[in-house]
Amino acid sequence: MSETEEAAATVMRLLKANLRVVKDDGGLASINVVNEFQNAQAIKGFDGQVTVGFAESADQKMELSGKWRKRLQVLRVNVWTSEQAGSGESGRVMRGKIVEEVNRVVRQKRSRPNETTYEFYNLGAGSQTHKAYFGNGEASPYTPNVWTELASENYQRLWASDDNRLQLSADEDGAYATVLFGFKLECREKTAKKIAVSFEGFGTAAGGDGVTVKAWNSESFLWENAQSDGAGGTDETITITLTANVPNYIDEDGYVWLLTRTTNPASAQSPAVLHCDYVSCTVTVNGITYCDVVNYRDLDRVDGVPFIFRTEFVVKSWFFENIGV
Repeated sequence: MSETEEAAATVMRLLKANLRVVKDDGGLASINVVNEFQNAQAIKGFDGQVTVGFAESADQKMELSGKWRKRLQVLRVNVWTSEQAGSGESGRVMRGKIVEEVNRVVRQKRSRPNETTYEFYNLGAGSQTHKAYFGNGEASPYTPNVWTELASENYQRLWASDDNRLQLSADEDGAYATVLFGFKLECREKTAKKIAVSFEGFGTAAGGDGVTVKAWNSESFLWENAQSDGAGGTDETITITLTANVPNYIDEDGYVWLLTRTTNPASAQSPAVLHCDYVSCTVTVNGITYCDVVNYRDLDRVDGVPFIFRTEFVVKSWFFENIGV
């Protein structure tokens, strides 16, 4: 049975996935996005903190019978910063940058807040979230001694769709060049209603060019929903879209697994080569389908040391439901 995700959890993930605050020195600021309660100690070690919490809810009938309803939920989103020792910019300036970024993210994603795209940007070998491995077959993701994790320089080639491609080959006759991607989701598996995993690239082999992608079903323990393309020797985007029995494609550790391989194997005279430019996993959850900023105000605390710079947003969100009776 599917679940509806809490609005605060959806907005928290939305901000965590999309906030990109650039510091004066050109680096990315470290922003801690957590639940409602601000922790002064938690700010230490971060350039700023964003907290998301539920404020109130209202139920509106959309027609006379009351079956169709609009559930309106109001959230509090707070931005917190303080003066950090050794920082090149003040807490007040950093607060202003984070406020502008929260405004940007919520406004730009207002019509799809329940959609999250997971990608490999800024990850490397040993990542605690998404993972990438090289192999030459179609073993399960959990088979030992089959998969070898990519080196950090190869992870970097997956960061963006920029023609800086990951290139891996299988030389043994009959072997396929294969890469296994694991995406660590941040939602409960029962809230997921749609998964779209995409591969951008192409494959070459003596028997013909092309790439085949498959999704791992954790219930049947099989690779399923095969899709093939990329036979033209140039980048093609191949997508598997899952809308039925979606939780079956999320394992007990919260991973969605995508297998990509050359459609044809290597021969004794020619290797099979897989070229990957970019890969992603987009997950849509049951929950709010709209959110936007209502207003915001500064609530600085300057009665102690260090000063706490705080801005509170009021964010409205809603979704429609059919209660069926």
